[in-house]
Amino acid sequence: MEKIFLHDDDDPVDIRIDGVFKAVFARDTPESTGALSKLVSALIGRDISIISILANEPPVSNTRDRQIRFDINCRAQNGELVNVEMCFNPKPFEPVRLEFHAAKLFTGQDIRGSDKNYDDLKSAYQIAILAKERFFTEEAFFHTFEYYDQVRRISLNGKTQIITLELSKLTGIVEKPVQDMSGPELWAVYLEYLTDRSKRAKINEILTCEEGIAMASQVLMKVSKDEEERARIMRDEKIELDYHSIMVEDIREAKLKGKLEGKLEREKELLDNARNALTKGYPIETVHDITGLDMETLGREER
Repeated sequence: MEKIFLHDDDDPVDIRIDGVFKAVFARDTPESTGALSKLVSALIGRDISIISILANEPPVSNTRDRQIRFDINCRAQNGELVNVEMCFNPKPFEPVRLEFHAAKLFTGQDIRGSDKNYDDLKSAYQIAILAKERFFTEEAFFHTFEYYDQVRRISLNGKTQIITLELSKLTGIVEKPVQDMSGPELWAVYLEYLTDRSKRAKINEILTCEEGIAMASQVLMKVSKDEEERARIMRDEKIELDYHSIMVEDIREAKLKGKLEGKLEREKELLDNARNALTKGYPIETVHDITGLDMETLGREER
């Protein structure tokens, strides 16, 4: 692989944006698949090779379509299942949502048949990179959750894990020498500070010592230099910001006029706003993130 180096005039798009993250790690190229394998390996603590992206939607070819897909759902060479998400603006219910999707990922496996039993279930990992909010009060940025006895601290040693990275907690870590950083620290610092020009020297150090991050950067710079792709990214980000601002303004005006009369009225207003946004062509995932309405409800309104 050719060496990659970010120059002072390079202007990579923000990889923490959901659509960009998926465009980098979900492409059908050796660089993209290799970068995803290295990212997952660093976070679960052992080498793993991603061989396929499992998509429920039709094949996608651009950033806008990738934004509509909810996560990167993939399978490793050994059959293990991995969900990877970049949550740019996670909601307060994010931890319980992760628990729900980790359970769905694990129980979605088929072990019916005379030649199968529970021992044939493969491990499942729900990985969430949280860009903007803190969910845990202590300062550690990296957490791995699994079932365990809370009193005796005995793990069930099950086959599901929820892994989180809180990028808002890296102030001290970014100052460490690169050679002293762990795998999760290298990836977290890269994701958080890639577009920070004051940290460009640190990012270039990381690129020289972590092959997976270098592969991710190769793909990212191709996206960043593609005018059509970059325009889509900017458009989608503008749509989300504009819609969020409109929603906030509508709510403020409604409060001033005394129009918010309890939970039912609020739900009706959210539904009306969501229906209007879908009619205008806003992505269903964007409407879901902003309104909090469930995907099943939004799906009915979209039809």
